[in-house]
Parts: sequence; structure tokens; C-alpha cells
Amino acid sequence: MQSADANFSRSSLSLLLALSRYNDAVHDMEQTVLLPSLLRDVSPDEAADESSKDLFDSYLMLKSIRTTMECGLVAQEGHRSKITSDLNKSLQPLLMETDAEALFQFHLRGLFTVMNSLTKKTHNLTNKYMDIIG
Repeated sequence: MQSADANFSRSSLSLLLALSRYNDAVHDMEQTVLLPSLLRDVSPDEAADESSKDLFDSYLMLKSIRTTMECGLVAQEGHRSKITSDLNKSLQPLLMETDAEALFQFHLRGLFTVMNSLTKKTHNLTNKYMDIIG
């Protein structure tokens, strides 16, 4: 049991570190990007980022995610809420049948991947802004 506790402690510390890195990256982005409107109509460099139409949209999304991370989940409104609700309903039977530890490991791995990706996007946006202003 001590081994499981030690692994959980390391995972928790790593998770806190990943969340802290993202929070720091967004803070740096906010301190650097003084005129977010300059990011309008600037397309993201990453072709895979189809969720954002321009860097201004990405900027708002990255700030919103940090707010959600700091304040917890709040009632979502609009289209994303419906998608999330529908996804939760469709996954519920699968989640009930899956081993809790395996499910935890799967989601923890996914969370690390997402947080690292968001941190990288935040750094890229900050660098692109610096290129725009010279």
C-alpha cells in the first residue's frame, strides 16, 4: 500500500506542476499581450488547431481554461454545454463498467497531455505576439 501511496503522491505532485506551468504560461501571456486585439485575424500557425479561428480566439480560450482551472467547473452555457452533456450521457455506461484505477490512469495521462499541449500553445501565442509587435 505504501508503494501505491508513493506513486499517487508523485502523480499528484506532477499534476500540480503541470497545472502550475500552464498557470504561469497564461500569466506571462497576459503580462506580454497588452493589446489582445492585435491578435484578431492572425491565423494560428498550427494547422491542427481548428477550434480557434484566430489567435484572439485562442487567447480568450486559454484565459477561460485557466479561469475554469482556478474556480472549478461552473455551469456552462451554450453549445459547448450541450456537447459536454451529450458526451457524458453516452460515456456513462462505459465509465460504470471500467476498472476505477485504469480509468483514473487513462484520465490522468490525458490531463497531462492536454495541459502540456495548452502550455505549448500559450507559449507559441506569446511568441507570435512578440513577433507582431516587433
